[in-house]
Amino acid sequence: MSPKPASSKRPRLSAERVLQGAVTLADEIGIADLTIRRLAEALDVKPMTIYHHVPNKEAIIDGMVDLVFSEIELPPADMDWRDAIRIRSRSMRDVLANHPWASPLMESRTNPGMATLVHHDAVLGCLRRGGLSLELTGHAYALIDAFLYGFAMQEATLPATGGEDMAELAESIADQMPADLLPHLAEFTIGHVLQPGYDFANEFEFSLNLILDGLATALATE
Repeated sequence: MSPKPASSKRPRLSAERVLQGAVTLADEIGIADLTIRRLAEALDVKPMTIYHHVPNKEAIIDGMVDLVFSEIELPPADMDWRDAIRIRSRSMRDVLANHPWASPLMESRTNPGMATLVHHDAVLGCLRRGGLSLELTGHAYALIDAFLYGFAMQEATLPATGGEDMAELAESIADQMPADLLPHLAEFTIGHVLQPGYDFANEFEFSLNLILDGLATALATE
């Protein structure tokens, strides 16, 4: 009898493995450099094999975005709407920090997956349970997510956000800054950014609370 071929330890390829592999690869190299060929190399398969499970690159990106949405904690249904949105917003910030390529794509898909739809439904439900009208719910969702996506992209692209890296960066800029021509920038850099404990990340909670307080005021006057 001829010997049986050695079994491969490589996991069997599936749509789920393709999409998870694409997310992992995008986390490493960014979405712009994500190609089917590079994904196939990362998965140790031939490029055409991927198309047996996912029809094209757009479908892969759809699935990647859906996976990212699935990682974001939904607003708890048994909690005050502001506290629930705060939990969801903090989770979203953490998830987007783990996947810095994702922010510009999260609301761009024309074929959203179930995790995406469930997420949006849960946020809308949270706002409606809080008593927000349909119109104010629309304003609130747009405002909150504009802040979250914008903050995530800004935080991901800043050369430094706090600690010694930020201090060194700010000092380097301050040394080259003509304070007489840029008095307000010099004042802000020296009097705030270079002070002990400064961290751009602290702006997140302040801004989120400001938005939620403003929405609560709008709700009270509806």
